[in-house]
Amino acid sequence: MPELPSGTVTFLFTDIEGSTRLLEELGERYSDVLGEHNRLLREAFERHDGVEIATQGDSFVVAFTGAGDAVAAAAEAQRALAATPVRVRMGLHTGEPELTDEGYVGLDVHRAARIGAAAHGGQVVVSETTRSLLDGEFELRDLGEHRLKDLGFPIRLFQLGRAEFPPLRSLNHAHLPLEVVPLLGRKRELGELLRLLGSERVRIVTLTGPGGIGKTSVAVAAASELVESFDEGVTLVELAAIREPSLVLPTIANALDTESDAAAYIGTRELMLVLDNLEQVVSAAGDLAHLLAECPNLTVLTTSREPLRISGEREFPLKPLAEAPAVELFRQRAEAVLPGFTADYGRLAEICRRLDSLPLAIELAAARVKVLPPGELLARLDRRLPILTASRRDLPERQRTLRATIEWSYELCSGQEQQLFGRLAVFSGGFTLDAAETVCDAELDTLASLLDKSLIRREAERFSMLETIREYAVERLDESGEADLIGRRHAEYMTELAESVESDYLGPQQAAVRERFRIEWDNVRTALGWALESGEIELGLRLVGALAMVWLDQNLAVEGERWLQAFLPRSESVDAGVRAKALMAGATVAGVRSQYELARPRAEEALDHFRSVGSEAGIAWSLTGLAVAPLELGNPEEAGPMLEEAEALHRKLGNDAGVRRVLHLRGQQAALVGDVDRGREILQESAKLSRATGDMFSMASSIHSLGDLELASRNLDAAEEDYREVLRVSWEISSDRLVCYGVAGLAAVAAERGDTERAALLWGFAEAYEERLNFTLRRRELYADRLDEPAAASRDRYDAGRRLDVGEAVKAALSLD
Repeated sequence: MPELPSGTVTFLFTDIEGSTRLLEELGERYSDVLGEHNRLLREAFERHDGVEIATQGDSFVVAFTGAGDAVAAAAEAQRALAATPVRVRMGLHTGEPELTDEGYVGLDVHRAARIGAAAHGGQVVVSETTRSLLDGEFELRDLGEHRLKDLGFPIRLFQLGRAEFPPLRSLNHAHLPLEVVPLLGRKRELGELLRLLGSERVRIVTLTGPGGIGKTSVAVAAASELVESFDEGVTLVELAAIREPSLVLPTIANALDTESDAAAYIGTRELMLVLDNLEQVVSAAGDLAHLLAECPNLTVLTTSREPLRISGEREFPLKPLAEAPAVELFRQRAEAVLPGFTADYGRLAEICRRLDSLPLAIELAAARVKVLPPGELLARLDRRLPILTASRRDLPERQRTLRATIEWSYELCSGQEQQLFGRLAVFSGGFTLDAAETVCDAELDTLASLLDKSLIRREAERFSMLETIREYAVERLDESGEADLIGRRHAEYMTELAESVESDYLGPQQAAVRERFRIEWDNVRTALGWALESGEIELGLRLVGALAMVWLDQNLAVEGERWLQAFLPRSESVDAGVRAKALMAGATVAGVRSQYELARPRAEEALDHFRSVGSEAGIAWSLTGLAVAPLELGNPEEAGPMLEEAEALHRKLGNDAGVRRVLHLRGQQAALVGDVDRGREILQESAKLSRATGDMFSMASSIHSLGDLELASRNLDAAEEDYREVLRVSWEISSDRLVCYGVAGLAAVAAERGDTERAALLWGFAEAYEERLNFTLRRRELYADRLDEPAAASRDRYDAGRRLDVGEAVKAALSLD
């Protein structure tokens, strides 16, 4: 064996991705493939003076004197492996390890291993240290800072080459907390859980136990350990804000950063989901069973106060902490708020015993040592726990104990703090400082005091409550007699927020507004639910009407229709203007799903109202919406007078967004009645105006219509150019429906050029995505007439397209191959 390098050494770690699955696929051929893999790697290492340190199974560890040699060897090895069925992940890091008789020792070896484990098959990931030693001869892409398993600080990583890969299998991608708190007293449970999920690959494990026992902490610790064990890593999905079981799967999709259906996105990917706080939506168990059945390589870890009771589930109950770790937890938390804290072990053990050794109860109690020494704290627990237990004998024992701890923490608050604590329970999914001040009359000092007392949490610019604490706060709000007042304020706040940013949805601020409503959507649902339950139909319809663009932007048209159908039948006595605006939102929601039998009468009723009161703005927008149905139903002549009147009113009122929208429709209308040149001219004007005002959504919509016009005229180069721009822009602004239109357009262009396989692939995705988004492509026959035949002729490619996720489809559609 050659002499091992010393001093500054660059380590290369390699590992075959999905080796077990590859073994199952190849059977007896696997040994030959593995041998070829070993030969190709060793040849690359030897050519660049690498010294093989260790080989285990299908993994190599190699040391190089020069960082450039190590990177060159990795690049050469990946090129050689490209022609084989093997995909190998590689990681490189440079350091100055200690060289002993047994080999290398030190953190640098560990860092290199963790970097390699975070990569994907075919990917080479390089540390910042290694990158700093290169002379620029390699193309490296900055992947940003990443937290890796067992490393206490983030490190900046780089990828060799331009190839696209999924996000690294780091703690960042898993959405795990930035600082994973070390577990105390859970070593045995964590080891057993890792065995079930890791080596045994049990498909679904449910951590059960009372609120506050530490289910989330154990689940996060397990996820941190397993993030490298699954090809696509681990994703944490927080469900505490969800109350409707039907929203569980969409929330999973959101956590996975996909607009697609969760099952369609996951498909055959190997990943683990951690579903936290499932008990309030446990009836979604059937949906999860279906998800597991459709996704053969999916593993699910859930936390819940009760098991799901589905096939294959392994229940994993957590018990309270043993005495020693409970006392240590108290001591650590107390020292965090009161540096230098010391206390008698026996007294702390008694405090923990009175708290049933529940981690959340201990943390809340320890936060009070700034004002209460352990002796006084113990005395207060003596007085508080029996009182609360006696008042709610119908609750389980474990819940009475946790409730007593929260009650005690609550009673340490001033009257002003208690009032604010109860009022803040109105928020679902968190709140901003402005929301707390407006809805709850919060004062900054009072809010800060609740934060210090661990009754609320803060992350970035938002505040929230632990769910168990919020449940208690809801009871306090109900008992206060203020629930109706605060519920009304909350609904009014969300309504006024939506109304204040309506116009921004079609301007340069659209990205910021879109993100705000993604974050606030749980509060929107809470506000609508309160308005419906309280009979505040007018307030609910105001909010529904103000969300017209939101229903479309976030693929919530189906949900929007449900709210409309709940409010509209009870709206006869509300302000006619409010009802008319909600009807216009309803027409938009129905129109995007091609339900013109609903859209048209809603727009007509709204128009009648606005004409009766002389609202020119209302008339203009109603006519704009009403013109869509005849355009889509083959009567473009009927739309002409509507659009002419609408444009005149929008221009009179200085409504630029309205003018842009009307021009878009007028361009479509001109082309449909046969004046193609005029249609092209108007659509180009609409796109130009939208681009100038930063309204990228409207710009992309107009360019898409230009693409349709060119496609119908067989100007294929122009059509392709337009559809490509639509796809690039819509992907950047996360407009999923426009992505679908762009892919469908490029599929039709491919069909016209005789590229059957490309046409079938893209059309397969477009039709599947259309189904996932629950909408219907407008002018669908323009694409279908050209694509049904290629899809039938190349069924394999069509089926492959249906299985693509949206990122893969966009990449394929924009490819020039």
